[in-house]
Amino acid sequence: MNRFAAQTFKTLRLLPRAAFITLLLAAPVLAVPMARGDIGTTIDAPKMKKKGMGFVILMSLQRG
Repeated sequence: MNRFAAQTFKTLRLLPRAAFITLLLAAPVLAVPMARGDIGTTIDAPKMKKKGMGFVILMSLQRG
């Protein structure tokens, strides 16, 4: 019984440290949904108009 009690005491002593490390590792993952909660204030740049010349330039560079 003494051996079992010592092992249990050792495990219970390590539990707060393990919980603290788990909390430190999980904090960024848990903070992401809170940061994305306010979607209405995102400012996006205007989209560029597509001209279609990229493929033509790429083909001419490969053949040249």
